[in-house]
Amino acid sequence: MIEQHEAMPLLVEACPSFTEEWLEHMQEHENDLLYVAAGSFAHHLLALYQEINVSSFPAVAAAIERLHIEGSPWVKEFATTGVLESIQNVWSHSPINPERFALFLLPEGRRWWDGLNNFWSGTAPQVTRDA
Repeated sequence: MIEQHEAMPLLVEACPSFTEEWLEHMQEHENDLLYVAAGSFAHHLLALYQEINVSSFPAVAAAIERLHIEGSPWVKEFATTGVLESIQNVWSHSPINPERFALFLLPEGRRWWDGLNNFWSGTAPQVTRDA
């Protein structure tokens, strides 16, 4: 099972160009404030997309999938409300449609992405997460 302290390192492994920002975060906050780190990660992914550098996106999507499937309950929630929701929020405040990132998501990540979209549009059915 993937635990809280392993969540961001798994994403950094999938996207090595985020390493420097992650190390700066760790130096300042240690493994705390992971939702802040997820926001920084979302900004980093947007910058990569704008540079037409999406080579790490399949690995990032696979890491998000692992967080959803193999994570502790905290990690599963973080994968959705920390990582995916940050991507949606950050990208939606740019000229880039967040759905451009969603194209890379695997089934479980896509399910939670769509759930967030439905929630914010007010059309969400009641969805429960398996523990």
